[in-house]
Amino acid sequence: MSITGTVIVPHPPIIIPTVGCGRESEVQATIDAYHAAAKQVAAWKPEVLIVTSPHTVMYADYFHISPGKGASGDMSAFGAPQTKLEVLYDTELRQELIRRAEEANIQAGTLGEKEPSLDHGTFLPLYFLREAGVDCLILRIGLSGFSPLEHYRLGQCIAQAAEALDRRAVLVASGDLSHKLKDDGPYGYAPEGPVFDRRVIQAMAEGDFLQFLTMDASLCERAAECGLRSFQIMAGALDGLAVKPELLSYEGTFGVGYGVAVFTATGSDESRRFAAQCEELERVRLAERKAAEDPWVQLARLSLETYVKAGKHLECLPDGLPADMTERAAGAFVSLHAHGQLRGCIGTTGPTTANVAWEIVQNAVSACSRDPRFPPVRADELDSLEYSVDVLGEPEPIDSPDQLDIKRYGVIVSCGNRRGLLLPDLEGVDTVEQQIDIARQKGGISAREHYALERFEVVRHT
Repeated sequence: MSITGTVIVPHPPIIIPTVGCGRESEVQATIDAYHAAAKQVAAWKPEVLIVTSPHTVMYADYFHISPGKGASGDMSAFGAPQTKLEVLYDTELRQELIRRAEEANIQAGTLGEKEPSLDHGTFLPLYFLREAGVDCLILRIGLSGFSPLEHYRLGQCIAQAAEALDRRAVLVASGDLSHKLKDDGPYGYAPEGPVFDRRVIQAMAEGDFLQFLTMDASLCERAAECGLRSFQIMAGALDGLAVKPELLSYEGTFGVGYGVAVFTATGSDESRRFAAQCEELERVRLAERKAAEDPWVQLARLSLETYVKAGKHLECLPDGLPADMTERAAGAFVSLHAHGQLRGCIGTTGPTTANVAWEIVQNAVSACSRDPRFPPVRADELDSLEYSVDVLGEPEPIDSPDQLDIKRYGVIVSCGNRRGLLLPDLEGVDTVEQQIDIARQKGGISAREHYALERFEVVRHT
């Protein structure tokens, strides 16, 4: 057993005295817990610290592992350049991890580093660990846009790599919780913020790592969380191990959640292999969703799967479609999601085919193959896709943003022949100003230009 234990820690720079200049006392419980966690790590006598951080290099489709022999960093970005650290990387463990990730078909490596300095998500835990006498090699790993399960699997690879090299390793999962706990906080308040924190803190206290893998994606988005994917990697590193969980503290003083927890590995426990449990829960959820799809979504799925599997378009519509699909022409958007993340979205603002049904057929294929933000959908992704179809009403000109409602109306921003459209009721779009800005940017229209606004209603099918 090479992973002797793990810790979850936050990374507010204010808890370093040279940064806080006295204000650190406002989160004294977090500081005391940090010292306790660092003392426990020192007792484990690690040969390597594996630090996962949301603030080092991050890519949507790649886990970045910091390259080179080592790195340095300081707190100059937070007014304390005199507070510095230097670290050496475990280059042998890094290569073994990359090799095992490749065998597991996980995209991970050292490519694409733009800033080698230590990020504050890494610096903060190392600062406290150095104070506790822990001064060993480290491995610094960034997060990604991959699914929770993929982060868990990277954690499994970390444990396997440490075991193969007989490293006594400790994983440090750096991450804050919700950033939306208070109206006067730096990011404001959202009701999902406290809900997210309660669930994560309970999971920490109970060692219930399955909760880390199955949190609702929309809840996480609205809570503006920071560290969940770091915790998912940590959970994977403890795959199949019994743990003693200790929640040391939780605070939300500044409107951001800070949790500190320690997990001591105590032996083997086959019931704590959460990847298979997560996969089964997701399979059941997707099957239930698919069984409830209406004819609009069923047609989008049929069109897309025919194209991906057979490489051809539907030649005729299926029998029994509702009259509202076959006797009416309208614009339509088809949106695809996988693992809570957008996977493609293409649509038409007005009718371009004979009816809504053919509009859906056409745009489903476009969503899976022509959205420039994403690679084409692969056949092995089909079972994980979730669909929504928005049928657009007739756009109407409006004179003012006051005539918009982000839940009810989509918006079209026009300047000459440039147009940008945004659908209504989207995750992460909380104000009319955000809605207009995103639509404007999609149309390549600057804020300085004079533009016209239109609004439209949609009927959403899921």
